[in-house]
Amino acid sequence: MGSMRTSDLLVDGFGRIREEVHGAVAGLSTGQLAERLDSDANSIAWLCWHLTRVQDDHAADAFGVSQVWQQPQWAEWSERFGLSTLDTGYGHSSRQVAHVRAPGSLLTSYYDAVHEQTISLVSKVADDDLDRIVDTRWDPPVSLGVRLISVISDCLQHAGQAAFIRGILQRRR
Repeated sequence: MGSMRTSDLLVDGFGRIREEVHGAVAGLSTGQLAERLDSDANSIAWLCWHLTRVQDDHAADAFGVSQVWQQPQWAEWSERFGLSTLDTGYGHSSRQVAHVRAPGSLLTSYYDAVHEQTISLVSKVADDDLDRIVDTRWDPPVSLGVRLISVISDCLQHAGQAAFIRGILQRRR
């Protein structure tokens, strides 16, 4: 058995997010995905859309490539909800959260496209790449390694929130 590399860890981490996103939305209707536990709570649909946007935005920026969300096939969806191609959901109001309604197949299709791009990027990361500075707006500046672990952490937290909401919704039925 060969030794594990940095890229293997990253591929595994992002793969876990994909599993959680698919698990959170599987078999739920568009209405269930948009259901909110109270008037200001996030929905499963918004959480999955948001975590996908964060992964898409941050990974693309770190590697200097275009976001999947900014590709033509996703433009209609962003326009449908009045979301700009730069919107990641950060700071969304309760009203904006309510606008994000989509079937599970659309949420997972977008996630899968982002996942595919992310895996193609992180599968080439070597140890020496981790110290490369990708964001100088912070003090200290953010390295590629810190950015990727931050994205994995943030996305897994949101996927866990979606799974929690799913569990509550299933108990109510």
